[in-house]
Amino acid sequence: MLSQLLQKLKNKHFLSLAGNGIMSVLGMLTMILLYRALSVTDIGLWVFFLSTLLFVDTFRSGFITTAFIKFYAGADPKRSTEVVGSAWVIAIAITSVMILLDAVAYLFVDYISSPSILLLIKWFSVTFSVSLPTFIASCVVQGEQRFDRLLVLRLVTQGSYIVSIIFLILLGLTSLENILYAYIASAFLASLFSLVVGWARIGSIRFRTPACVHELFHFGKYSVGTTLSSNFLGTSNTFVINFMIGPEALAVYNLGQRLIELVEIPLRSFAATGMPELAAAYNLGKKEQVISTMQRYISLITMALVPVCLTGIVFADIAIEIIGGEKYLTTEAANILRILLVISLLYPLDRFLALTLDVIHQPRINFIKVIIMLVTSVIVTFLGVYATGSVYAVAVAIVIPTVIGIGIGYWGMNQYSSFGLMDIFQMSYFNSLQIVQEYRLKIQGRKN
Repeated sequence: MLSQLLQKLKNKHFLSLAGNGIMSVLGMLTMILLYRALSVTDIGLWVFFLSTLLFVDTFRSGFITTAFIKFYAGADPKRSTEVVGSAWVIAIAITSVMILLDAVAYLFVDYISSPSILLLIKWFSVTFSVSLPTFIASCVVQGEQRFDRLLVLRLVTQGSYIVSIIFLILLGLTSLENILYAYIASAFLASLFSLVVGWARIGSIRFRTPACVHELFHFGKYSVGTTLSSNFLGTSNTFVINFMIGPEALAVYNLGQRLIELVEIPLRSFAATGMPELAAAYNLGKKEQVISTMQRYISLITMALVPVCLTGIVFADIAIEIIGGEKYLTTEAANILRILLVISLLYPLDRFLALTLDVIHQPRINFIKVIIMLVTSVIVTFLGVYATGSVYAVAVAIVIPTVIGIGIGYWGMNQYSSFGLMDIFQMSYFNSLQIVQEYRLKIQGRKN
């Protein structure tokens, strides 16, 4: 019995879901500590810094991660070493370019008055640099589907950061600058760990080849555009709020938005495990299996999100008080959370249409799609905030680019194999009935 349970716990789907769940809990704990330790203005500055840093990091991860997994997974030892070494070369090049751009920006700090921009320019380079080995290590363990190791990497990073924040609070030293020091130290510790245990495989650099670098670069130039533009959809809202309304409004919006982690946990987890399954079906030339696998993931995740979203809508005020404290109960944070939860029911459809387009070698359609979504989002959000001066406009505006993205993704997938959107919703309905029926049979079996 125990051995069967342990075997189930080793399942890649469970490990991926558990890993994302644990990290989301730790992320929420970090938010609780920071929102209570810092002023509303400092929280806004920190959110701007972190959002911009993660957005720029998306250029590195978007260029490499998808291409790395595609060429690394299932490769023989010689080929896998070649891929890791070539990925190191590209990652170092990207990091160097970003540091150079930051150095140029630093020459103009005397002409910049925005505290958000000054904080970013001052600390970007060191923060971006120290995370490089951890990034490569995460690519390697994902390519090997070692989600247990991925969890360890994340725990070292986030766990040490939380411990540092707690110590700063106990010592009465919770300033924005000290929080930033703690963040950098945690990133450095995780990178040092990944190098020591060998997961970053830094020695593979000597086995790089120009041909493999070119392969990764050629695939990455499309995937990076898609990933970067996709992430900028959220980051653009950060910029609009920060510069048009202010850091305080950004802190309020971020509080409501971050609780959407309830939705992102299953999405990230099943995207990580679903991509190899979709790729395997595509590589075998099984079109119907590609479509049915995609539909299965969309229907099951959407179905699972419905009770999560309903619960979040009902208890939004309680969640905001727990995370942010009483001072945020009189703000728009709870209603922003409710609006975003409703819109999030469209996310599985959008996410898996995009993921499958990458799998069938159509990253160009994804790239064009996300560019259109990005332009639409910026225009609609800007006009909404300009007209109302409210963060509600930012939350409501998200639905428009999301619907556009679904439409383009659906069109792109139909060029590969025709299917109906209603098929997915019908599958969700029948899956729900099947689960209810199985539950009833179990209850009846226990009574008998």
